[in-house]
Parts: sequence; C-alpha cells; structure tokens
Amino acid sequence: MNLFFLASFLIFIIMIFFVIRGQQRKFKEQEAEFWSREARANSVRRMSLDDLKYIHIPLEGFPTHLMNDDPEVLEYINILESLTSRKVVNFTGRSNTDLKLEYGTANLDVLTEYDQNYTVLVRTLQKWADRLIEGGFQKEAVVLMEFAVSTGTDISRTYYCLAEYYASQKRFQEIDRLREAAGNLHSANRKVITRHLQERYPDVF
Repeated sequence: MNLFFLASFLIFIIMIFFVIRGQQRKFKEQEAEFWSREARANSVRRMSLDDLKYIHIPLEGFPTHLMNDDPEVLEYINILESLTSRKVVNFTGRSNTDLKLEYGTANLDVLTEYDQNYTVLVRTLQKWADRLIEGGFQKEAVVLMEFAVSTGTDISRTYYCLAEYYASQKRFQEIDRLREAAGNLHSANRKVITRHLQERYPDVF
C-alpha cells in the first residue's frame, strides 16, 4: 500500500512538473511575441487618421430639456457639450501596440486622447440615463442608451437597462439585436453581456 501511494505521489509530482513547464514555455512564447510586435510597432511611421470612425454626438436629439435644473443632469449635458468639439473614437479592446502598428507610434498620444473621450462619453450617457430613469423618464433615457450601443459601448448596464425596457414593451426582437450587438464587441464584457441576456430572456433566443 505504501509503495502504491508513493508511486501515485511521484506520478502526480511529475504531472505537475510538466504542467508548470508547459505553462512557463507558453508564457515565454507569449512574452517573445509581445516584444516582437512591440518592436515592429515602434518602427511604424505616422499614418493618416482620415479613416478613423469618428463619433458625432447628436446632442440636439437628446432630452436636454428634461430635468436640466438638476445639478447632476446639467453636469452630464455640459460634459457632452464639451465633447462635441473634440474627436471621439472607440478603441475598446485594442492595445497600444495594436494602435501603433496600424497608425504609427507618433499618433499614440492623440489616439489615446480620442479613446479617453469615448470612455467619458459612454459613461456620461449611462449616468444621465440612470438619472432620467430615476426621474420617471425611462423612454427618454432609452434614446441615450441606444446611441451608446450604436457606438459599441461595452458598459453592461446599458444593455441590461435597454433589455428591461424592451421586455416591458414586448419588443423582444430588440433584445435579440442587443445580444447581437454585444456579440460583436471587442471587449472582455462581450461574453458576460451575451450570457446575461440569454439567461435572463431564454424565450427570446
């Protein structure tokens, strides 16, 4: 019995050794690939930014007339107004290396600024939508969230709130479109959002 236990223990140790060794080799390969891509990216010359998908903020179509005496709502409106004069691009899911490879190292700072503007945009839209929902203006909040989805936001709450509204209006086809939109995201939230919608509304899919 002791010999059997010892043999089993040794086999287990050997298996662990090979697993760890395999993981270390995989990590080294990934690290080497990263630095290889980074080296290539750092040598890419400045490229044109004309083909970027700049986001136009249709502030004139947003419910700026509602609750604009609320300090929070007014702050959100002001933020969006300031963004209308800036360039906004969604780079969610793309690393700095990806951006340098495509547009050149010299453009990284400005591209980072565009992406930061996008993050501010979608976060502000959801905060504004939440405030409108609290104030009883759910239909008007939907306008903000639908726009956010059209830009490729990966904020899960935006999808969940929209799905709840569509379900209350029996617009189940719209929930399916939400799932499809979420499935096209280049973000870690893609699987989380699609799984939630499928589990929450199983009869739709």
